[in-house]
Amino acid sequence: MPDILSVNTTFFTIVGYPMSYIEFFGTVLNLLCVWLVAKNKIWNWPIGIVAVVLFFLLFYEIRLYSDMVEQAYFFVTGFWGWYIWSRRKKNQDSDQEGRLQITTGRSLELGLAAGTILVGTTALGMLMTRIHLLLPTYFLAPADYPYLDALTTVMSFVATVLMVRRKLACWYLWISVDFIGIWLYWVKGVKFISVEYVIFLVLASYGLYKWHLSLKEREAYEKVSDRSSVREVLPTPSRT
Repeated sequence: MPDILSVNTTFFTIVGYPMSYIEFFGTVLNLLCVWLVAKNKIWNWPIGIVAVVLFFLLFYEIRLYSDMVEQAYFFVTGFWGWYIWSRRKKNQDSDQEGRLQITTGRSLELGLAAGTILVGTTALGMLMTRIHLLLPTYFLAPADYPYLDALTTVMSFVATVLMVRRKLACWYLWISVDFIGIWLYWVKGVKFISVEYVIFLVLASYGLYKWHLSLKEREAYEKVSDRSSVREVLPTPSRT
């Protein structure tokens, strides 16, 4: 691996913290990606893909393998999201040009998301509590906060799918993940990442506001359009 991609190659030092190239650019690109999602811009996907590649290598180097696998998931869904946001397909969730619009989501979709989080967290949490027994060669000690860590992982997976589908609920999940991440990374001693999650929380809150505003503006526009259509259909009263 080139030295510039090594976590041990210092880019600069801040408050005594040696910042590597891979951590700095991975973090900056991740923050930029979230900001672009909040702005509902399609360029979040290619930028996010580059960011997860950098973080995949970073987590491999520091032996956080579950986080490494999570980046692989984000890599695949990054291309999927890029395709979904760029394609044109006429349906009830699309605009006149066929582009997918922001929606609140149907009850079935949201119920399925909640069920996935519940079942997925339980299953993954149970696995993580025993991972050091199942694979002692790779996991020398029991996992810390296995169920809380599983919850944030599964919520991130579900939030990504909802984000690809432009469902407003994705931001509620991201905000929840960020709140937990701030505390979890702080108590684990990786305080720089905890601070990063504070920024993620601000961006997720901004994204929720912007998407909600866009949704309300579209709904108001559709109501006006419907009224105009009714006026055109109704016959004009004749004068006698």
